[in-house]
Amino acid sequence: MDINPNPILQVRHLITAFDTEAGIIRAVDDVSFSVSKGETLGIVGESGCGKSVTALSVMRLLPRPMGHIDAGEILLGATDLTRLTPDRMSRIRGNRISMIFQEPMTALNPVHRIGKQISEVFRLHFPETGETEIYENALQMLRKVGIPEPEQRMREYPHQLSGGMRQRVMIAMSLACKPDILIADEPTTALDVTIQAQILDLIRALQQETGMAVIFITHDLGVIAEICDSVLVMYAGRVAETAPVRELFSDPKHPYTRGLLTSVPRLENRRKSRLRIIPGVVPSLYELPDGCRFQNRCPHAQPICGTQPPMNPVSGNHLAACHLSAQLPPVRKQHTEGAIQKPAAGKKYPAASQADYCLEADQLKMHFPVRGGILLRQIGTVYAVDGISFKIRTGETLGLVGESGCGKTTAGRSLIRLCQPTGGRVKFEGRDILGLGRRALRELRRDVQMIFQDPFESLNPRHTIGDILEEPFIIHGISTTGERRSKVAALLDRVGLPRNALPRFPHEFSGGQRQRIGIARAIALNPRVIICDEPVSALDVSIQSQIINLLLELQQEMGLTCLFISHDLTVVRHISDHIAVMYLGKIVEHTDADTIHTMPLHPYTRALLSAIPVPDPDAARNAHLLSGDVPSPIHPPAGCRFHTRCPLRIPRCAQEEPLLRSVPASADAHIVACHRAEEILSGAL
Repeated sequence: MDINPNPILQVRHLITAFDTEAGIIRAVDDVSFSVSKGETLGIVGESGCGKSVTALSVMRLLPRPMGHIDAGEILLGATDLTRLTPDRMSRIRGNRISMIFQEPMTALNPVHRIGKQISEVFRLHFPETGETEIYENALQMLRKVGIPEPEQRMREYPHQLSGGMRQRVMIAMSLACKPDILIADEPTTALDVTIQAQILDLIRALQQETGMAVIFITHDLGVIAEICDSVLVMYAGRVAETAPVRELFSDPKHPYTRGLLTSVPRLENRRKSRLRIIPGVVPSLYELPDGCRFQNRCPHAQPICGTQPPMNPVSGNHLAACHLSAQLPPVRKQHTEGAIQKPAAGKKYPAASQADYCLEADQLKMHFPVRGGILLRQIGTVYAVDGISFKIRTGETLGLVGESGCGKTTAGRSLIRLCQPTGGRVKFEGRDILGLGRRALRELRRDVQMIFQDPFESLNPRHTIGDILEEPFIIHGISTTGERRSKVAALLDRVGLPRNALPRFPHEFSGGQRQRIGIARAIALNPRVIICDEPVSALDVSIQSQIINLLLELQQEMGLTCLFISHDLTVVRHISDHIAVMYLGKIVEHTDADTIHTMPLHPYTRALLSAIPVPDPDAARNAHLLSGDVPSPIHPPAGCRFHTRCPLRIPRCAQEEPLLRSVPASADAHIVACHRAEEILSGAL
């Protein structure tokens, strides 16, 4: 499948296997692709499809002895990397092919300074270079990737840098030797959309400067559309489809590709409509179906799918492994079918009485002391949440959105006193809950529950699913043993899990299934309020859509009031009635979910919307791209806290803090904290 005329890298019929207790499994099974100088190839697919194993195979970094390449060729020019000795491969690795790993905190050595780790690359590949020149080269690489104050960063450790800066350090190390090929394995998955936009822009600029080829691995089709020239879609270890990026998005010929494209939440979707999904999950490599591996989830499956489909040419460089690719209906029907419409700007909500509000926060503060010295005296304060106010109507959803470090999660935890607030008031159905004693607080938590971001961390690995779901009933003394087990079985039915899950442990489930278990535990006692803390951020887009649909169904069925915390404005807008945008401990804009999309009045909200990757290669990009990172909440800037990154700042912004206020002539209940909101509203900015 060498679709490039002059490829710099060719992978031919690659088979990578792992030895396990249950036998040999093929994580990569007959995968072929090529990439040319200056080209960006995107590899996309859900978790477990073999994307990262393909990259590790190219780098010859498979875990030994269990991982091994069984067949195929990996040609760098005329050199077959599969036949090289470890010594020869180590000279190529980092020099001609470099890799950026998904999690920079684990890829960087925590006990060595940044300068030493970058310098090590030059010492390894250019041993004749002097120490002074190595230092200058390392410093220059930090400047090239946009690290502020590089001399200071050279002396710091990885934990002292933000996620975006750690990823820039990884890019600097990867590009130090000016490689011919850069493999980026999910380099932006753990980053906020604003920092992700910066990293994508940086990779694009460095590629234009050096002419290197890039292999970009991700599950985000918006990122693929933004940065890639061609795309390889993988499913269960095999290639499902490959094509130039515009052709893949306009006319996908594999049902799996179509499923990925149609399950992506979009800003133009009707809010709270049911998202299209790919039913089920990627099959286990131990239990692969015969023939087409996607057939068990495919809406078009027929008896012929029981045989393995070949890679059929569609047109030019477009190939698809599907027996039915020529019979599939035009993709435009897939996108317009269902509830998709343009949101109405400035939707007006009827005035609510005080009794209509289920959950209220008034000037809520959560400050953490910073201690140091031998006597651990307080030497500073983290202003994590610094005076936020909002109200949520009964049965509605408030979305709380912002970058990492803005205080969203702390605000959610403070509402149910997992963190004890340092100021303000919180009311549940008119009752102040910050002064409740232990017994009253435990009773309150029957009515106010939380779904956590990482379901694996929040589930006890030593308990079975049955024990985990039965625990809330035991704690609150509800029902007999027989009744509890009946209710637990009903919970599994409600969240779409089989009853045979009861005796199994959390590690036996996929991420989406674990999140369903977390949701089942949260709704076990029929609460009236659910606080959802990034419940879909760690999931593939297809599983994400399943969980969003489940939450919407449960809200309608149970009349739940929700606080939905996320950094993804697309997801937040889809599920919410109102949205509050948070930055560095404060709310900077608050209005209904339609208006936040059609008429954002704060520069930060505009930047968040602009940074969202759109699954359309022809979409306009980054009109309001931010620079820099969120400042430290220990030393928040004076005046407007956003002014250090704001493209519209004026001298007043650095001196005077803007107050949240209703902006004249805007939608009802549209409040914003910006000195220039009226100019933005008028279209002057």
